[in-house]
Amino acid sequence: MRIVIVGAVAGGMSAAARARRLDETAEIIVFEKGSYVSFTNCGLPYHVGGEIASQEALLLHTPETLRSSLHLDVRVNTEVTGIDRAAQTVTVTGPDGKQTVAYDALVLSPGSEASMPPIPGVDLPQVTHLRTVDDAIVLADRATDAQSAVVLGAGFIGLETAEALRGRGVDVTLVEFTPQVLPPLSPELARLVERELTANGVGVITGEGASAIAPAKRGVTVTLTNGATTRADLVVVCTGVRPHSRLAVEAGLNVDDRGAIIVDPHQRTDDPHIWAVGDATAVHHGVTGVVAPVPLAGPANRQGRRAAESIFDVAKDAKPVLGTAIVRVFGLTAAVTGASPRMLERAGIDYVVHHTHHRHHASYYPGSQQLHLMATFAPDGTLLGAQGVGRAGVDKRIDVLATALRAGFGADDLAELELAYAPPFGSAKDPLNMLGFMMQNYVAGNLALWRAEDMDWVRAHALILDVRSAGEVERGHLPEAVHVPHDQIRQSLDLIRDLAGGRPVRVYCASGFRSYLAHRVLAQSGFDSATFDGGMLTMRASLPQLAWVNGPAAPLVHA
Repeated sequence: MRIVIVGAVAGGMSAAARARRLDETAEIIVFEKGSYVSFTNCGLPYHVGGEIASQEALLLHTPETLRSSLHLDVRVNTEVTGIDRAAQTVTVTGPDGKQTVAYDALVLSPGSEASMPPIPGVDLPQVTHLRTVDDAIVLADRATDAQSAVVLGAGFIGLETAEALRGRGVDVTLVEFTPQVLPPLSPELARLVERELTANGVGVITGEGASAIAPAKRGVTVTLTNGATTRADLVVVCTGVRPHSRLAVEAGLNVDDRGAIIVDPHQRTDDPHIWAVGDATAVHHGVTGVVAPVPLAGPANRQGRRAAESIFDVAKDAKPVLGTAIVRVFGLTAAVTGASPRMLERAGIDYVVHHTHHRHHASYYPGSQQLHLMATFAPDGTLLGAQGVGRAGVDKRIDVLATALRAGFGADDLAELELAYAPPFGSAKDPLNMLGFMMQNYVAGNLALWRAEDMDWVRAHALILDVRSAGEVERGHLPEAVHVPHDQIRQSLDLIRDLAGGRPVRVYCASGFRSYLAHRVLAQSGFDSATFDGGMLTMRASLPQLAWVNGPAAPLVHA
């Protein structure tokens, strides 16, 4: 059997390696149009920033090591330019000229290509992107002499590039067309990331894009969609990627409206002799069921393995993609898994959101950091997705939540998770247990929540109680709020009832826990009560335009 693989990074090389382990006799030829094989795309920003000093460290293999270890025929600087499905051949152009190569099985792993905005000046020499080893080498060299840079796009790669350039001493302006940085995050968590960027000297412009790039006396001038301009020595375009699926389209394979190659759960295309893997394919999302590209290294590698197993008819049941991803932004970590509220709304799936802000390990042990978690649940408590932002412990929790999603866990399962605990590592009630506990309470009807979108109604129709300490209240509170510390709720019930005058009572604290305690007392005393999801930490991030009052709030005894 001859297996031909197009693309020698991630999915392609995983397919080649797995195929060799399954069949020592197969002839396996891998074509790569670039100069490098099996390199780590994800490490490129860290080479630009100098944390990975040597470009050789980005290369996991060479054609020679792959021939020696796996007996693979890997041909670099060789581009596949056409597929003849009827003849089962590919046309390739490389150092030996133009050739026709036959295949028994063909695996397409062409990856994705940078999505360059259609604006004047995007082809200027000062404008680049970060997709290949050569891109990283060029950008690292340019950063040595650059004083200023504009990064277009504040997704995962854009944030990593901005951090890398700041690490080289470059003044960076980050421009994002959507209203927030890191669009996969919910807005209230994205604001924490934006705050970290600005604290580290990155200029952040959201809600605007670039409309033109023009040569300047030094570098270029970038004009934004609002007419503002900024000068830069270099511009890095990180505005996303699109499937590099030209070969598949020209061969008449089935693609979606984005150009992504449509495959079955075992990576087969609509041609029985052709498989496709990686960024160029459309995959099923494990929560929403939406079929779309998910350009991540982990899924690409697993898809390559699955394609090889399918070729040899030993494929296991495939699992859908959850889109688990993580990024470091200076001292902060942000991560996502599963479905966000926006994704669920687009898919028409009912959901409940819950926020927590617990410490990443026991609060009494030195060094504990606040861990901001947001999870989406079905109304019955089934976990649908999660996001986290914090300075420590985010990766651990997102990985556990991704595993819980794969297992179909819900609130009861999270509540009963038995996780490793010692004060330096966690808490006896881990933040994930707390998510489960609170969602159990919601499903059981013991927890009623109010949120940012309820603020106008609450201000007009409810009594608002601030149940934090006096010192916390003096540092900022809602002007309508009446101050009753949570541990004084029980002895103040008659006064609260008189002041409410039959209105609902809406409670908040710093992070949502003390207000939950107050809510339970109020609810069991006959009040229409609800606690703000995530407390003031979520409230202020969700509603940055709100006016806050410093100084004491109205005390209950004045009612």
